[in-house]
Amino acid sequence: MRTIRDPAADFVPTCERVFGRPVRVVDAGRAVLVGEETKLRLDAGERELWVVRVHGLGLEDWVAGVEVRNDIERAVREAKELLDSA
Repeated sequence: MRTIRDPAADFVPTCERVFGRPVRVVDAGRAVLVGEETKLRLDAGERELWVVRVHGLGLEDWVAGVEVRNDIERAVREAKELLDSA
């Protein structure tokens, strides 16, 4: 039997746990809004987590990317550290 590990399945609950507040799911489940100005987006087959600043309607500034290895929580914590340091 083969076991498939899907880091994206834990993405939303992990974001809520790390940031300590509810998040909004956007972009057909591939991203979450943390607050009004910050989006975390899974990309490249759930191997990259991008920190995106949202400015108004449709204007986005892709700030930094974090590699998702096997642990989505580590990647989300790393993204939070990037946001806290900015």
